[in-house]
Amino acid sequence: MTNEFVFATNNTNKLKEVWEIASGKFKIICPADIGHEGELPEEQTTLEGNALQKARFISEKFGINCFADDTGLEVEALNGEPGVYSARYAGEGRSAKDNINKLLLELKDCPNRNARFRTVVALILDDKEYFFEGIVEGKITETLRGENGFGYDPVFVPNSFDETFAELPAEIKNKISHRAMAMEKLFYFLRHHQE
Repeated sequence: MTNEFVFATNNTNKLKEVWEIASGKFKIICPADIGHEGELPEEQTTLEGNALQKARFISEKFGINCFADDTGLEVEALNGEPGVYSARYAGEGRSAKDNINKLLLELKDCPNRNARFRTVVALILDDKEYFFEGIVEGKITETLRGENGFGYDPVFVPNSFDETFAELPAEIKNKISHRAMAMEKLFYFLRHHQE
């Protein structure tokens, strides 16, 4: 069985993060490496649905084992929003900064800053489908802090830390993050599935 897997994403930040988390255990390639240059479908209303839709799209088109993820920031005071719509919270022509600005405006003067990042990974392996989840609890800051990371990282402080994800070094974030947790479960499964 191969140690090479396609990660169905066009997000270079996610790809870099997963390469670092995989740290040589598995060879992770992206859709462009197998000849797919276009967008990946993301039309579902749940993280699970979006992750599976992307994985199925690549698996069916190329007949290969692959995995995909979807991640949402779930804010307690906003009833779990932006959730599955995190990447386009401020609208279709969005930028990460626009999304953050909208979030901070929605939470203006709100004492409850509790939030969590949740990642769901969908794996298609030998025509079977599997899911892995990672969750990290934390709080939303009132201002942007830090230069690292991407997305909502500058306003999310994980519990037991004083720094935002954007202030933490990548090697620490990639041990404690939602994506790291989900990916570690995936890689553990793959290692044991091969035995």
